[in-house]
Amino acid sequence: MYKRIFDIENKLDEGMFLFGARQTGKSTLLKERFKDAIYYDLLIPNVRKAFKRNPESFREALLDKPASTLVIVDEIQKVPELLDVVHWLMVNKGLLFILSGSSARKLKRSGANTLGGRAIPETLYPLVWPEVTDFQIDRAVQNGMIPRHYMVENATKRLEGYVKVYLEEEIREEGEVRELDAFERFMEIAAISDGEMLNYSNIAADCGVTAKTVKAYFQILYDTLIGYEIPAFRKEIKRRIMQAPKFYYFDVGLANYLMGRHALKRGSDDYGHAFEHLVMQEIIAYKGYNDKRESISYWHTYDKKEVDAVIGDAKIAIEIKSCEEVKTRHKAGLKAFKEEHPDCRLILVSLDPITRKSEDKELIYVTDFLKMLWNRDIF
Repeated sequence: MYKRIFDIENKLDEGMFLFGARQTGKSTLLKERFKDAIYYDLLIPNVRKAFKRNPESFREALLDKPASTLVIVDEIQKVPELLDVVHWLMVNKGLLFILSGSSARKLKRSGANTLGGRAIPETLYPLVWPEVTDFQIDRAVQNGMIPRHYMVENATKRLEGYVKVYLEEEIREEGEVRELDAFERFMEIAAISDGEMLNYSNIAADCGVTAKTVKAYFQILYDTLIGYEIPAFRKEIKRRIMQAPKFYYFDVGLANYLMGRHALKRGSDDYGHAFEHLVMQEIIAYKGYNDKRESISYWHTYDKKEVDAVIGDAKIAIEIKSCEEVKTRHKAGLKAFKEEHPDCRLILVSLDPITRKSEDKELIYVTDFLKMLWNRDIF
């Protein structure tokens, strides 16, 4: 069992939409933290069917509850009609609600009531470094940080099941996706672009569909919370810079499975890509949990200088390398960025075990970096 650091109790006001991809632990967290809450699980068929058939029965079940009673509705996207009733109960009875789900897409497409700003959206991410007492970097790089996947020696079978359930229970319900095999093929091609700049035309050619269809498929990944984009840093000084966003799956283990990376070895290109993804995954989760307003972007020039993460308006530049000995060539991107943004803090995260300062660059061993990040010593 892992102790999650998400401070959900203190973030709850009138209401909350708690989103997160499948198996990130939303239901477990809610049951652990709010044992006295009234709890409805819409994954239970008879509960879902009853409320879908008669949303008024939901209101009737809660009419006699005192103000400030907490009600949790799990998988709210299954019956978005309940949100009108939730809104009424919040306004007229003073009840508090946590509404959890693994897809914002169905709520958007149904035109569901968003509760007039009374429910704040929050995200539960996969496990992060301070939640894992037995943290092993190589296991995290290979398996990812979904709780059920991190804990086993080999997560391949569990990841296979994860993708199958996602396709059957999320994508099959999408009217725009007629062929699950085509979408699964797209997911595999998208994994090749994981951590890379998006080129819709190239991906479309590989998938045998149009670029418009590829864009729609990516939007499904975003709306079902298993993928996100990192925008390009756009402040151009001297060098011409790329403008396309980068794509990442929400968990590195999923990207590994879709690409067939089942036995990553240190020193390989595949390990390097997965290592970068894991560190970015932690940075994204840290920003989300701590309500940090600083933007996260990447910097890539036409002459192939790159920085993996730029925090804010060139406040911090972070390069991520899986090398076990940092050499001059590994610092080239940071050096080039510094030439254009001289006040920037420069950080290189790697597997080099000696954390130290090298001129104006901080060379930080990966677990030291994760400790500094979650101690708020990075940003």
